[in-house]
Amino acid sequence: MTAPLFVTRDDTLLDELLRLAAAAGVTPDVAHDGAAALRGWAAAPLILLGADLADEVARTGPTRRAGVFVVAWGSVPDDLFRTALAVGAESVAELPRSDAWVTETLTDLGERGRSRGLVVGVVGGSGGAGATTFACALAQVAARSGPVVVIDADPLGPGADRMLGLESSDGVRWDALCRTTGRLSARSLREALPRRAGLGVLTWHAGATVRLQAFALREALSAAQRGHDTVVLDLPRSPDAVVDEVVARCDRLLVVVVPTVAGVASAGRVCARFADPSRLGLVVRGNGVEPDEIARVTGVPVVTRMADQRGLAEAVDLGLGPVRSRRGPLARAADEVLTRLTVMRAAA
Repeated sequence: MTAPLFVTRDDTLLDELLRLAAAAGVTPDVAHDGAAALRGWAAAPLILLGADLADEVARTGPTRRAGVFVVAWGSVPDDLFRTALAVGAESVAELPRSDAWVTETLTDLGERGRSRGLVVGVVGGSGGAGATTFACALAQVAARSGPVVVIDADPLGPGADRMLGLESSDGVRWDALCRTTGRLSARSLREALPRRAGLGVLTWHAGATVRLQAFALREALSAAQRGHDTVVLDLPRSPDAVVDEVVARCDRLLVVVVPTVAGVASAGRVCARFADPSRLGLVVRGNGVEPDEIARVTGVPVVTRMADQRGLAEAVDLGLGPVRSRRGPLARAADEVLTRLTVMRAAA
């Protein structure tokens, strides 16, 4: 990763920026004049331009680019905003009030070498289809190879933390995130969530009735993608504008189907809700209607079929999560789905 560039001659401002960089685990390059700033202007992933040198840099006519911010120590004079526009800055930050924002922005630089996490949505084709169970099974299997998070977007579901045995673990839930504003850093989210090893979960406290806010879900998903290899979304069946927006960001949406006449009919209605059927896939749980017939009725291909798993309720009650063995039906089905998605993504 190329180092961020700090441009300032103000010792007080520079000391503060270096302190924040150290907290973020980042070592910056420092320029003390406009000419030195221009030499590193194009290559730096982020530029923090001190208010003391903003006019000088503006006069050199730097190339317009993203990731430039003007920073000032103390109050910001009105004319600084005009200078910020002249250098193409995205915004002006006032220190020390914006310390947290600067730290999180610098922290996220370390995540930029990571490719965007795979996002898989899971929704039940009918009530009781086992969408939360399969979402958590996917996450458990994916966590064997890298950091994973389950984002529980179904307030009336059983709770992904309960399914994974993390309901007693400390960490941030939706009620806290829905009260915050501003950009959420990848590392902040990853470290704040209840987790076990490489698997984290974002859900509600038991019995909570906080309405899921669109801005909170967008920020959480964005931060989750930047900080995890795989993001699994446990989605509600009921139509919701916020959820539909998130579905549009999924690489793949899996519909869990119970292979009964009623279950298939219900799954067909769920699939018809979504505008792009090419990103849908069916996960068939149990025996009954044949997969070919289910695909014909719904117009969506079956990506895997699995038998019911013995001892599932016991495993969940013991806090082990739905996947107890690599040889179980859930583990094999989850592994098959993840393998397919990895191949599809590599070919895209």
